[in-house]
Amino acid sequence: MLKAGISVKEDEQQAASFLKELLDRVPSLTVKSVDVEALGDNDRGIDILVRVHSGKQDYLLVCEVKRSGQPRFARDAIHQLKAYIARFKKEAIPILIAPFLTSATQDLCRAEGVGYLDFEGNAHIAFGPVYIERSTASKPDSEKREFRSLFKPRSAQVLRVLLRDPKQIWKLSELSEQSGVSIGHVSNVRNALQDREWIEDGSAGIQLKSPDLLLDAWRESYRIGAVEELKFYTVLHGKAWDRSVRDYFMTHSFDHVALASFSSAQWIAPYGRSSTHFFYADRESISALQESLGLSKPVMGENVIVWIPKDEGVFTDSFEVDGAIRCTSPLQTYLDLSQAGDRGLEAADHLRKAKLAWQI
Repeated sequence: MLKAGISVKEDEQQAASFLKELLDRVPSLTVKSVDVEALGDNDRGIDILVRVHSGKQDYLLVCEVKRSGQPRFARDAIHQLKAYIARFKKEAIPILIAPFLTSATQDLCRAEGVGYLDFEGNAHIAFGPVYIERSTASKPDSEKREFRSLFKPRSAQVLRVLLRDPKQIWKLSELSEQSGVSIGHVSNVRNALQDREWIEDGSAGIQLKSPDLLLDAWRESYRIGAVEELKFYTVLHGKAWDRSVRDYFMTHSFDHVALASFSSAQWIAPYGRSSTHFFYADRESISALQESLGLSKPVMGENVIVWIPKDEGVFTDSFEVDGAIRCTSPLQTYLDLSQAGDRGLEAADHLRKAKLAWQI
């Protein structure tokens, strides 16, 4: 339980108000009392007790309030609720309340037979003749910020390393070295993943246990991270284009140039051609690309897109295909395809099945 001052008690008071307001809307239900554990009370093991009457029967609702609705904390709350009920041998309805409950936490509560309620309006409470079900797509700003921060460039460097081989067990120092990110920031990423129960954290180190859930969340949050998008036109196509691309990579340093999106997928998991070619490149490589591939400013319509990225992880993760061609990693290619409309989603799904299907 969180017993760290007035702000926590205010959360409990707000939780009690939300719950009472919700229960008062049920015509057949009478709320007899709402008891919030007060400061100075001996810790009874639960935050809120609510007694209600419906029909000819009384019911007791036991509620635990958490500041975070992530699965890790929800699991602790569920254990605490069940322990309280077992300890006092009371017939009671356990309910978890938090400012916001993730969909994974809601699923966890349902699986454990625990009701839930959050301040955004999500609720699932069932007992006797009462059934309350509410769902909302809204998220608090703090949740959105925390979610986005997990996939910002520095954090993404850690995630890229973890997803290269989800079976690998990592010490924090090893992750820091491999990702080029400070050990303090690696620790923050570890904590965020642990709260969502996406990793196992043992004495030997940390290991991804839910790479697919992590990838789903990254795709949901992802936006192509280009500082600038440059559009060009080339008369080259088919085999002539492929030869020119190969020649470019064979004669130039390609540390900061890579085929991207549909163009990368064409080499690593083909799924139909696109009439537009895509690259990631740094600014210093643009003139060489223009010269080697005959790129000019488009008069009518572009057929080459070059992204100058904010996150250089797109280059550190790139790899060589067919002896010379440099492509973004399957992970990066998947993320970019997921932003490319319906055809991109189809190609992304094909690539994921071919290259990002993990067995943990």
